[in-house]
Amino acid sequence: MTLATQNVTRGLAATGWVASLCWIAVVLDGFDLVVLGALIPTLTGGDMPFMTKPEATFVSTISLVGMTFGALMIGALTDRVGRRKSMIWSVAAFSVTTLACAFSQDWIQLSLFRFLAGFGLGGCLPTAIAMVTEFSQGRAGKASTRVMTGYHVGAVATALLGLALLPLLGWRSMFVAGALPGFALVPAMMRHLPESPAFLLAKGRHAEAEEIARANGLTLAPVATEEAPALSSGVLFRAPFLRNSLGIWVTSFMGLLLVYALNTWLPTLMIEAGYGLQKGLFFLLLMNAGAICGLLVAGAVGDRIGLRTATILWFLASCALLAALSVKVPTAALYPLVFVTGCFVFSAQVLVYAYTAANHPPAVRATALGMAAGIGRLGAISGPLLGGTLVSLGVGHPWGFYVFAIVGLFAAIAITTTKVMRQQA
Repeated sequence: MTLATQNVTRGLAATGWVASLCWIAVVLDGFDLVVLGALIPTLTGGDMPFMTKPEATFVSTISLVGMTFGALMIGALTDRVGRRKSMIWSVAAFSVTTLACAFSQDWIQLSLFRFLAGFGLGGCLPTAIAMVTEFSQGRAGKASTRVMTGYHVGAVATALLGLALLPLLGWRSMFVAGALPGFALVPAMMRHLPESPAFLLAKGRHAEAEEIARANGLTLAPVATEEAPALSSGVLFRAPFLRNSLGIWVTSFMGLLLVYALNTWLPTLMIEAGYGLQKGLFFLLLMNAGAICGLLVAGAVGDRIGLRTATILWFLASCALLAALSVKVPTAALYPLVFVTGCFVFSAQVLVYAYTAANHPPAVRATALGMAAGIGRLGAISGPLLGGTLVSLGVGHPWGFYVFAIVGLFAAIAITTTKVMRQQA
């Protein structure tokens, strides 16, 4: 085997470890984020409910408040201490606190543990996307969307485990099932997850970056490394970045509003429409299964036609499909409609992250992603609140879907205000 072949082989191995470990982390992230939505009908139902619907709305909201702080804080921290440390800390934090949720004695304790879990959950996603982007060798769209399929695999696993575990072991078993894999993932990350050479270059640590790249057969991107250390998170609030920052933040707000509103309240909305609990959970599974297929297509399309253009088209399609869900149709027709809606709605938000990662230099990439995710979490907070309000008023179906369609339209308009500033990384 030639030296060049050996370098390529090592490079593929390193990239494979990064992609695989980040993907597994996002699977657990997705499981933990969606599990509460799957449990709300159980926790609020029966003769002696664990909590009321307004209390469930508070629990889901305070979880997202924790994720907001986590995304903002850990995103910025990632650009200071490195991708590797941030990933390990994030996974460890949400695994421990998710396990604690299983031992909650009332809704107040559950709120506290979900809030604390939010710090790790909020920091995991921007760090994972920053990492896979920097190991993607020029395919930011595919790298970002593929790693984010893990989120929806986790959501599908939540729905499947809900169908299997809830009748046998009760709701506490769901939190245990979501937490335990993280305790195995952390040691694997400590052993196999390398630091990003792009981060090291951005910090002016050229020798370390070159050593890691050489050891793993990677090619360092030709960047102006002498200017990188001068960049700080403050540039996101100044020209020429400010215009893009505002557009991305508004789009992320709208996109996450849709994602969290649907993942939290879709089963309940479908129950109100007369489809029943089992079908409600199945629709949640189906929508997230559609998201996985949509992500595989969205990344390739984004790399071909441009991530900005793809994001606009995806949100416009989401608007039309969400409006269509307001129409009561036979179940056989609803299945493909829910699947295709998942294809566009959930992958649209991931295209926002991919565009953000590709359109910012490594020195502020994780901060930009953290800001997009963190400010977007305000939309994530608004989504369950909005859905809960509509459900409490008894108008969740069909008016909820009309409102969500308008949100998708606003997202498409907001992203059109941005401009491409960098070649897609």
